[in-house]
Amino acid sequence: MHSRKFRILLVISAMSIVLPLHVDAQSGAIPEEVGVQSTAHALRISSGDLLDLIVFDTPELSGKLRVNEVGQIAVPVAGAMRVSGMTSEEAAVAIEEKLRSTDVLKYPHVTVFISEYATQGVTVVGEVKTPGIYPLLGGHGVLDFVSAAGGVTPMAGKAITVTHKSDPAHPEIVQLDSKPGSITQYVDIRPGDTVNISRSGIVYVLGDVGKPGGFLIENNDRLTVIQAVALAQGTNRTASLNKARLIHKQNDGHGEVQVPLKPILAGKSPDPRLNDGDIIFVPTSGEKVFLYGVGSSVVPGVAGALIHHY
Repeated sequence: MHSRKFRILLVISAMSIVLPLHVDAQSGAIPEEVGVQSTAHALRISSGDLLDLIVFDTPELSGKLRVNEVGQIAVPVAGAMRVSGMTSEEAAVAIEEKLRSTDVLKYPHVTVFISEYATQGVTVVGEVKTPGIYPLLGGHGVLDFVSAAGGVTPMAGKAITVTHKSDPAHPEIVQLDSKPGSITQYVDIRPGDTVNISRSGIVYVLGDVGKPGGFLIENNDRLTVIQAVALAQGTNRTASLNKARLIHKQNDGHGEVQVPLKPILAGKSPDPRLNDGDIIFVPTSGEKVFLYGVGSSVVPGVAGALIHHY
């Protein structure tokens, strides 16, 4: 009887050890804690980095070594060797081999710690409040670096360009999105990369409208004349709808075309798409001013003068 109880307990103990290593019986999935690998890049040694070399039980061979401009360090007694591009663990193994091959030590045990990084930062530029170089220590996403740079400015666009130091000819362009699970959180950021936050395009609506001013194109992915006028709170009742003008910025100055707002608003004419820097000017109708009485705003006239100066 005692022998039977012992065998049952032994089987239960064995199951408790083995079961966590197997897949889930119902879903067939591997438990999350098993086989998970970190996506963070191992930081690699580069020119200018300061290494802390520790040779076990040999203090005379230990010390701080600066990586020179060609990626080498001068290992005491053993001489110069290249470590640029290695991780600290790879450098330790290489130094051990160097000490053995030069007959400095027969059984060396080496530890390398990167105590100061010189070129492991990520450059953040563009429409952020504090552009600069920020250290990449551990795994971080695009939004982490945007936050470290003080966040985006009011002029920031949605596009973020990530240029990798190892492959500058093939940058990644993603959309700025702070929602959990967005693609910007999973862009592969590496040491030496550049994160560039784009500037939003602006169109200007001036003249006899409710609220003249500049409006960001990226408030709407496809900003048209009607949408821009709507953002300006529509036209005033004294506006001359059929004499509105669209002024395009060109390399040699400005080009101007008539934009008949009345048929466009009525859906009888195409609604032109606007580009960055475009200006819509809605003039005042003298007849309507006379009809509704003198006292309409003088702002349209001032806006007209400004627009021609622009």
